[in-house]
Amino acid sequence: MPDIRVSRTRAMARVLPLLLAGLAAVTAACLAGAYPATPSEVAVVVGRLLGLSLPAPADATVTAVVIDLRLMRALLAYGVGAALAVAGAVFQGVLRNPLADPFTLGVSGGAAFGAALSLSLGLAASLGTSLATPGLALLGGGATLAAVLALSRLAGGLRRETVVLSGIVAATFLSALLSLVKALNEESVAGIVFWIMGGFQGKGRAELALFAPCLAAGLAAIWLFVRELDILLLGETQARQLGVAAGRARLVLLTAASLLTAAAVAVSGVIGFVGLIAPHACRRLYGGEHGTLLLQSALLGGALLVASDVLARTILPGGAELPVGVVTALCGGPFFCFLLLTGRNGARP
Repeated sequence: MPDIRVSRTRAMARVLPLLLAGLAAVTAACLAGAYPATPSEVAVVVGRLLGLSLPAPADATVTAVVIDLRLMRALLAYGVGAALAVAGAVFQGVLRNPLADPFTLGVSGGAAFGAALSLSLGLAASLGTSLATPGLALLGGGATLAAVLALSRLAGGLRRETVVLSGIVAATFLSALLSLVKALNEESVAGIVFWIMGGFQGKGRAELALFAPCLAAGLAAIWLFVRELDILLLGETQARQLGVAAGRARLVLLTAASLLTAAAVAVSGVIGFVGLIAPHACRRLYGGEHGTLLLQSALLGGALLVASDVLARTILPGGAELPVGVVTALCGGPFFCFLLLTGRNGARP
């Protein structure tokens, strides 16, 4: 019988470096920026936020900059990275496709189309809220998921082949609609393109409040079906023989992963490679059992996206920012090639 204490020690040894990497990335995010903030000032501000009895910084601007402009943005980036990584791991497991990612079902296309509509119609200004665009993007992603699932059922059920094909159909159609919106409203093209490339510029508390409930709901639903996710890797016939309602489990997992994807795209735009690389890297390092893979992927995805955001807003001079999606693509492409070329074990879910 295996020693439980040894197993727990091994699990902590695997998780601790990922936690420390995330903490280091968030710390760097609080320090990086045009406004100078020393490590001691950041420590005081964060300590006071956690309820510690520390003297307030002499300059009140430091508190506003560190918390409102940097920490909230970093927490949002961490959550988005975790959501995309978990969604990627779920899609790879349910569809049994190592190249599946959070955008396989076309949910990102639906969210992008919703955001493009909001930007072209100027809903944020007319409604007087900055959440108009992410809200409509979230609705677009949800509507796309419903359409894909309905089309899959009509095409023969929620089998992985029909789900993937339905996602391709939806993504192609939505891409055409998005091009139509840009063609009909040329004044909004720049804003739409910049949003689609992904980023966290100007994002903070409001977007975090919209994103957090979706993140919690999606993660909770996935965790309830984590055992079924492992069994689905054996195939539908074997899953049924083991007493798993494969169709129901697949529906819940796909819906929860799509909710994470839609919420992430709604608050950050389309950010690629995180949901593809993080599960592959963790699977190679630690194995494919989803009970631990999902946690490790979430921690790695969060740390990677925060680090990418720090790089995006510090690499250019004069306070200019790159879209985070550009950074993840530039870094993620070569890294994914490295994973594929240096080992095949673990490349498959």
